[in-house]
Amino acid sequence: MEDFQPLDLHPSNIETEVGEDPADVIGSAYEYMIGEFASEAGKKAGSFFTPMMVSELMARLTAPRINEEIYDPTCGSASLLIRTAKQSQDIQKVAIYGQEMNGSSWSMARMNLFIHNIHVDAKNIAWGDSLANPLHLDSDGNLKQFDVIVANMPFSQDKWAEGFNPGGAQDGAEDSKKKFTMTANLDKYHRFDWGVPPASKGDWAFLLHMIHSLKSNGRMAAVVPHGVLFRSAAEGRIRQTVIEKNLLDAVIGLPANLFYGTTIPACILVFKKNRSTDDILFIDASGKDENGNLRYKKDKNQNKLEDKHIQAILDAYMARKDVDRFAHVASMEEIQGNEFNLNIPRYVDTFEEEELINIDEVQNNISRIKAELVEVEAQMAKYLKELGL
Repeated sequence: MEDFQPLDLHPSNIETEVGEDPADVIGSAYEYMIGEFASEAGKKAGSFFTPMMVSELMARLTAPRINEEIYDPTCGSASLLIRTAKQSQDIQKVAIYGQEMNGSSWSMARMNLFIHNIHVDAKNIAWGDSLANPLHLDSDGNLKQFDVIVANMPFSQDKWAEGFNPGGAQDGAEDSKKKFTMTANLDKYHRFDWGVPPASKGDWAFLLHMIHSLKSNGRMAAVVPHGVLFRSAAEGRIRQTVIEKNLLDAVIGLPANLFYGTTIPACILVFKKNRSTDDILFIDASGKDENGNLRYKKDKNQNKLEDKHIQAILDAYMARKDVDRFAHVASMEEIQGNEFNLNIPRYVDTFEEEELINIDEVQNNISRIKAELVEVEAQMAKYLKELGL
């Protein structure tokens, strides 16, 4: 902290570019420090910080407008919320809402908004479990509805339904009479009427919460692990219902090692209500482009998406056309034919055909090497004999 004591951070003393707000300069510095801390924090960082380039992509995918309401049910340090709100072109003319279960992350979110000079009602950034105890409700006590929702939620959260447990019995208890099982009727907001996600994987629990918090013309983007696309049983039934209700707009596969605390690849699911088409766009941004260049920057500790990579994804999303080894628009019939399995390789073929091997040439090389080896062994035997060995 001693390094910061000599600094005068009053807005009047901050050097800015033309049209730049001093609060943005300080806010960007604060987010930079959060990012640096996140890169050192390893696995713990994933719970409070979304990499800046992923936040930028999600913000541009959802494209909030002035006077809209934006929500993040697992807002962490609020970096994703802030970047999304900035896409409206006037951050003071959008309403920001978030909820965060971790107290430290919640405090970081409040500080982040304050440093960015974003004034929100204290209750707009709530502290609590957005699944068991959602705190953003309307005047009738129902879930509040939002124009835009973004989230980098906890991957496959175990025991996500603990907050619904009325009796305190532990899920998985040896005594079956004491075992708690989550059922749809325990949720008074009816978010799980389409199916109850498994106790050990809360991905669809968060997604269902967000879908039910979306306005009739709303759109949302969420980061999820790939298992969400193809796991069966209850998750498969939920996925089928969501697709049949025409809510899923796009599946965007991201490169591995983009996120803090995990090297596994993730994807972004884009949802929209009142869509004019029933197809689904698949984009695979984890491979190479038509020139053989990676669609991301390979870094020492962590891969990154640069502006050109983000723009390529956005161009494909807006064009909504097939691009060889990159994008594919799948019809409802095609999705049904795959039994509602959304695994990206089923739709975007990134297979690179290997060069055919000339067996005759290989055999000739083996024969040549064997002949050379015989000569070498004979020469070695000669040298050993001369040395008396």
